[in-house]
Amino acid sequence: MWADVADTWLVRTLFLKGLAVIYLVAFVSALRQFRPLLGERGLLPVPEFLANVRFVEAPSVFVWRYSDRFFAVVAWAGTLLSAAALLGLLDHLPIALFVALWLVLWFLYLSIVNVGQKFYGFGWESMLCEAGFFAAFLGPAYSEPSVIPVLLLRWMLFRVEFGAGLIKLRHDRCWRDLTCLYYHHETQPQPNPLSWYFHRLPPAMHRGGVLFSHFVQLVCPFGLFLPQPVAAVAGAFIIVHQLFLNVSGNYSWLNWLTVVLGLTAFSDSVLLFSTPPVLARPQAFDVVLQALAAFTVFLSIKPTLNMLSKRQRMNFSYNPLHLVNTYGAFGQVTKKRYEVVLEGTADGTHWQPYEFKAKPGDPMRRPPQVAPYHLRLDWLMWFLPFSVMTYRSHAIVPGYEPWFLTFIAKLLEGDPGATGLLRHNPFPDSPPQRIRARYYHYRYTSRAERRETGAWWSRELAGEYLPPVSPKDI
Repeated sequence: MWADVADTWLVRTLFLKGLAVIYLVAFVSALRQFRPLLGERGLLPVPEFLANVRFVEAPSVFVWRYSDRFFAVVAWAGTLLSAAALLGLLDHLPIALFVALWLVLWFLYLSIVNVGQKFYGFGWESMLCEAGFFAAFLGPAYSEPSVIPVLLLRWMLFRVEFGAGLIKLRHDRCWRDLTCLYYHHETQPQPNPLSWYFHRLPPAMHRGGVLFSHFVQLVCPFGLFLPQPVAAVAGAFIIVHQLFLNVSGNYSWLNWLTVVLGLTAFSDSVLLFSTPPVLARPQAFDVVLQALAAFTVFLSIKPTLNMLSKRQRMNFSYNPLHLVNTYGAFGQVTKKRYEVVLEGTADGTHWQPYEFKAKPGDPMRRPPQVAPYHLRLDWLMWFLPFSVMTYRSHAIVPGYEPWFLTFIAKLLEGDPGATGLLRHNPFPDSPPQRIRARYYHYRYTSRAERRETGAWWSRELAGEYLPPVSPKDI
């Protein structure tokens, strides 16, 4: 039954190269953002986090030692190892060394994720860790592919898709009445240049899009474990769905990683490719693969029970190794978009806005394309209004995220690490005297408004998020 699963020489090659690209993006993202966010002088400093954390709770090389310089060594090592995997250099190594280096790549990124706190608390971080771990056991290009790691990666894809489908049905009513896309393209965390156009599609197309999403996420995953060509058809539907998501918004590498996982649903024969001569796998490696399968079955108990539960968790890892996790996203779709806008003043009278790299700010600015790159500060800024606003009453609830207050303090100092996270710093020569944060209701402009003004967004002031503060107030 599984002969077609082992017919995956080309599929394995494409999957490993695709995964290597995503790891490369992830490590480059870390090199550019980790230190101002989480470094020794970051918004959530890793040394403070590690003061009360043991290795068994958060396996990471940084548990033993952290410094910004050591972090750079780790991140550069991951970058170079990702590039080597992409170039196929690992495929010339003995199987044991191939497996070991992929596991090193997995552990280097796991080390970052496990100390990343809120800035690394996204579902696709665990996805990348899990995919990297199982990828190690696919073996190099000269060796015979095995059924086991391919099936384990399909099982991961099943959990990603089916978990997301169940989360939707169990939570927001708009997924059941097919109206969620009336709002989602406007209220998603980071719209891209095409999101405005997707939002303006006819309601019938939005309802059809939700129906297609339900089909892909709730029906197609079961086809992944059927013989070819059914498995390939299921994988093709998943990939097409993810590509639509890619062109309609910025979701970091979530969708691209799911596309790469979707490749495992294919076989070389379906792709009309003849597998080249390969060497038989060592018997000892087969024993390792069988142990891996048993280990995965054991770890799958809790995620499976979670999918069956009415209180299903979303994007949760049951172990600190981030293996065999539970997934799901956008169970709840916000109907209105609120954005926190930071402004500074040098004289107490004239206020100038800080511009972020991707989140909406200036209504005239077209939303940029940034995915698969992950702008972590921009993402967390999107969550801020949820913690302070009750949408029914528009009442402000006191309380601020610690990282947010630290960020404000650093902007008041003119800290180059903090300002480097922004698209535009209106105070390049000297820091402002005061900073305030206001929140606005943002909506996409209509077609007529776009023609008349050229603006992508229309916004209305909704209230004050943070009153004007000076350095002595923080």
